[in-house]
Amino acid sequence: MNLNYNKLVKIVKLGRFQFLLGGILYFCMGAFLAVLLNAEFSLDKFLLGYAILFTAHLSMHYSNDYFDLEADKCGKPSQFAGGSGILIENPELKKFSKWFSVVLLSLSLIIAAVFVVLFSYSIWFFLFMVFANLLGWFYAAPPLRLSYNKLGELATISVGFVMPAIGYLTLTGTIDILFIIFSIPLLIYQMLFISAVQIPDMEGDKLGGKITWIVSKGRKFGFKVITVSAILATLSFFSISITNLYPPILNFKVITLISTIPLILAVLSYLKRTEDRKKAMHLVNQNLISLIIFLAITNFYFLYLIK
Repeated sequence: MNLNYNKLVKIVKLGRFQFLLGGILYFCMGAFLAVLLNAEFSLDKFLLGYAILFTAHLSMHYSNDYFDLEADKCGKPSQFAGGSGILIENPELKKFSKWFSVVLLSLSLIIAAVFVVLFSYSIWFFLFMVFANLLGWFYAAPPLRLSYNKLGELATISVGFVMPAIGYLTLTGTIDILFIIFSIPLLIYQMLFISAVQIPDMEGDKLGGKITWIVSKGRKFGFKVITVSAILATLSFFSISITNLYPPILNFKVITLISTIPLILAVLSYLKRTEDRKKAMHLVNQNLISLIIFLAITNFYFLYLIK
C-alpha cells in the first residue's frame, strides 16, 4: 500500500482518536486514586502503563471499524457513533485496518510483558492485560462478536472497571476492595455511555444485525437508561461519602457534587426524549460531553489533593 498525506490522514481518522480521551481520563483516575490511597507514584510505571492501554484502546478502534464494516454501511457515522466511515469510502484500507489492529494488540501485550519483568509484577498483571485486549478485539470480531450477540452492553459496561483498573494496577500491582467499590459508579456511567452511543445507530444496527438495547426498545428507552444510570451513579458516590472506607482527604461529597453535571444533562435529555435521530443526536452529544467533563474535573480534584 502506497502511503501519501491524504491516506495517512484517513488512517488517523480511522483510529477515532477522540475516543482515547475517555481512556486516558479513566486511566488517570485509577492511578490518582492509587496515589491517594498511599501508593508511590512512579512516572516510569505511569507512562508505560498508559502505553499498554493506549495501544489496546487504539487496536480496538481499528478492529471494530473492520469487523463492523457491513453494519456501518447501513447507518450514518456521527461525532460519537457509527464508526469512522473511512472504510466505507476507502475499502482499500480494510486489510490495513485489520492487521494494524493486530500489530497494536501485540504491541500492548509486549509492553505488558516488559512491564512485568521491569517492575517484578505478578503474572496476573499480564493476564489482566490479555483480558483487556481480548475484550476489545472480540467486541466485534468473530467468533464471539459480543456486540452482535446481546453482550455488547455488558462488554462496554465492563470498561468502567477495566480502564481505571489498569491505572490502579500500574501503581499498586493489585486490585483491592477500595478500588472495586470506587469502580461501581464508573461501571454505571458506562451504561450511560453505551446507551448514548447506540441511540444514533439504531437503524443501522438493526439492519446490520446487531442486537442492542436501543434496537430492541427504541431511542426513548435509551434516554431512560441514561437518566437512571446518572441517578444511580450519583447515589453511589453519595453512599460512599457517608462511609469511613476511604481516607479523610478523599471527600466523596465533592465527587457527588461533580456527578450532578451528567445527572442534570441526563434529566434534561429525558424530558426532551425523542425517536427522531437528528434531535436525539444533539441530546446524546450533550450527555457524552457531560460525562467527559465529570471525568476531567474529578481527575483535577484528585490532582489537587495529591499536590
